[in-house]
Amino acid sequence: EVQLVESGGGLVQAGGSLRLSCAASGFSFDDYSIGWFRQAPGKEREGVSYISTNDEITYYADSVKGRFTISSDHAKETVYLQMNNLKPEDTAVYYCAAGEAFYSDLEAARGMEYWGKGTTVTVSS
Repeated sequence: EVQLVESGGGLVQAGGSLRLSCAASGFSFDDYSIGWFRQAPGKEREGVSYISTNDEITYYADSVKGRFTISSDHAKETVYLQMNNLKPEDTAVYYCAAGEAFYSDLEAARGMEYWGKGTTVTVSS
């Protein structure tokens, strides 16, 4: 059974940091690229970051560039999203997704096959 399990969300003050984890199982992790997405209340889901299968290519939404860093631990089959200098507008449910393809940008990555159930990040002002 394919599973993507997000963890690490929580409540943090503006300027603080969180590290989200996406633990994968049930598929060949090394053959899949991973994306992070988020959905704020009343808004559409948006792409946040992406990492390719070989970790060589990463994408970031303009709104998080310089603050968020995506990384992958293939031994643990886990992808991380380090989020620094958090802002209230980062408040959302964060999802990870996996796709057996190379995606040209975050918009294309919306088509990833497998999705987790999300973890909630709340940033207070």
